[in-house]
Amino acid sequence: MGTNITFKRPDGKDATGYLANAARGNAPGVVVIQEWWGLSENIKGLVDRFAVAGFDALAPDLYDGVVVPYHDADAAGKEMNSLNFIEATEQNVRGAVQYLKRNGAKVGLTGFCMGGAVTIIGAAKIPELTAGVAFYGIPPEQAAKPADVKIPLQGHFANKDDWCTPAAVDAFEKAMKAAGKDFEAFRYDADHAFVNEERAAVHDRQAAELAWGRATDFFKKHLG
Repeated sequence: MGTNITFKRPDGKDATGYLANAARGNAPGVVVIQEWWGLSENIKGLVDRFAVAGFDALAPDLYDGVVVPYHDADAAGKEMNSLNFIEATEQNVRGAVQYLKRNGAKVGLTGFCMGGAVTIIGAAKIPELTAGVAFYGIPPEQAAKPADVKIPLQGHFANKDDWCTPAAVDAFEKAMKAAGKDFEAFRYDADHAFVNEERAAVHDRQAAELAWGRATDFFKKHLG
């Protein structure tokens, strides 16, 4: 359904990504950020699904074409740890937001796992954003403090998550509320990455569909 495109970062360099457009014109935009595996078929499928739901959706490729097989967590960790999160957010992700906003549309940001952390960094650092939805990812405070978040934010988290742990989620939610931020968190009795349909060991269809409905409703409310 979608297509690979090249777009400009704020610094003028080229970036690549996967774009799917809604059937209607002047649709709001959603930028979708990959898991630590890269711009996988699962992420492309979510971009297509956002387009069907009425959004122009774009997933920037933060790994420049590298997609790690699901069985190789060591390689995925190596890719993620070599990524400059701040530069990726302020250049590739912001460039994708600007691309979708070029016709004056409101744009939201969402991401999964590593992309959830990038979503929260973007919520603090990308001025063109209107709303954000983070799935099971929280950045370290040196990357983005809750007090720096500038847009309404929704979060989806797994109770059986040993990476983005329930304790980390509780602390983040408490800090967001203390800072007076517009934040709602949903918790699911599921594993980390429960939205990923390609990973049968962790995918939870019921939780994934519930989270999807909440996320798209949130974007429709804030983006139009």
